[in-house]
Amino acid sequence: MTVEDLISSMLREEGGFQKAFRNILDEELGMSLSEFCSESGISQSTMYKILEEKREPNLRTVRHIVRAVDLMTRSEDNNFVAVIASSTFMKSLPRAMEVDGRAIAIKEYTISTVEDAIIAAVRAERDGALAIVCAPIIALTVEKILRIPVSPVMPLGSVLKALDVIKGLV
Repeated sequence: MTVEDLISSMLREEGGFQKAFRNILDEELGMSLSEFCSESGISQSTMYKILEEKREPNLRTVRHIVRAVDLMTRSEDNNFVAVIASSTFMKSLPRAMEVDGRAIAIKEYTISTVEDAIIAAVRAERDGALAIVCAPIIALTVEKILRIPVSPVMPLGSVLKALDVIKGLV
């Protein structure tokens, strides 16, 4: 069961969120409710009220739960940063980077239009990207629709090199 299943079960039926969440606790995470609350920072009393159907979860709590479940179920092997750019940019891109002693893969999302870039950003988040690196022209739009960090590429060095080439041609 995935985070998407948790959300869709909440929308499908009364008590669906509670059933799906219990299933995730038992099957996916293999932890008690108190362990989940301790790791996620969500109040035990809030979670007990929600699971006993004495209280409907508000949107903020659902987001917190979904984010915690997503982080706890994400495989270490699946950790990657998405780079959204043209194929010419991708040629010199490394395949991985190290963060706090762990390897993080770099996954390429090759695009040729602004529309492709926005679609690629949504796809990267769905694929489980930890963050996205993209052109400044789409970064502001993408930040508004995604829940993961977005970092714009600031190619000052390559712009300065291009200006030097042009100086020689003019």
